[in-house]
Amino acid sequence: MSDHTIIVISDPADSRLAMLEALPPETDIAVGERAGAFETAAPEADVILNWAFQSETLREIFGRCPRLRWVHWRAAGLDNLLFPELVESPVELTNGSGLYSQSLGEFVLGAILYFAKGFRAMIRNQEAGRWAPFDIEEISRQTVGIVGYGDIGRAVASRARAMGMQVLALKRHAPLADSADAFADRVFGPENRMEMLARSDYVVVTAPLTPETRGMIGEAEFEAMKPGAVIVNAGRGPVIDEGAMVRALTERRIKGAALDVFDQEPLPEGHPFYQLDNVLLSPHCADHTDTWIDDAMRFFVTQFEGYRKGEPLLNVVDKRLGY
Repeated sequence: MSDHTIIVISDPADSRLAMLEALPPETDIAVGERAGAFETAAPEADVILNWAFQSETLREIFGRCPRLRWVHWRAAGLDNLLFPELVESPVELTNGSGLYSQSLGEFVLGAILYFAKGFRAMIRNQEAGRWAPFDIEEISRQTVGIVGYGDIGRAVASRARAMGMQVLALKRHAPLADSADAFADRVFGPENRMEMLARSDYVVVTAPLTPETRGMIGEAEFEAMKPGAVIVNAGRGPVIDEGAMVRALTERRIKGAALDVFDQEPLPEGHPFYQLDNVLLSPHCADHTDTWIDDAMRFFVTQFEGYRKGEPLLNVVDKRLGY
């Protein structure tokens, strides 16, 4: 009898599954994309690796695994994965939080420089064969406000701080007034959100999507921002009210937006974002480095080694808070 049985929700042809050969030989591994593939494994399974985004399949399999102790999701976002049965169970849920933060931090810094230095205007002038000097901004004189001060938020803060920017951060529980932070000049609580937004030249959204954060940046928040503010979303699309953002951008009430995530993905043909010259679009690939998928599987393999030794899991999700 095996020590552990892992259900892997994945296309069996995925080449990264070969990395699971590093697991101990006494580990049983069952792979499939539909619940029917796990009729034999489910009664014995203590681990589910949700490698493909199959929330309904996960929920169906979950109810067939009486010995289940741990579910791992390879990415960071938990949208649609927190179904009631999982939330209310003692089964631990972990994710890939932190694996992609460095790349996302670089994307945000790139977006800040894109707007500060007028890269779109440079490209247009070059393509038109036009010599047209213009003024640019020094970001060392500007302030970045980070909405959601977790792993990604801190990756942004460390880079912005290194560039000489003032860093403000917003988190669910602000520290005591005399508490120092390694990167943020000040950390705000939710009750001071508008103050932080009004002081920020760049508003960077890195918050997870939860019932509490859905639509938290809306009409009132855009009204509070500076006319020259740029909003950058590297978290989850629905954290920002997309309609309110389109109106603010179209009416030039803010300077611009750099977006890696959206309400609907792929972004539908004809969406206003495609037409707005003050928007920089990334098709949800700001963390897609040449090793990101391998890193995700490598993290699971390392996690499993600790799990089988009885060590505490990393990246345990607070299932009720949603992150």
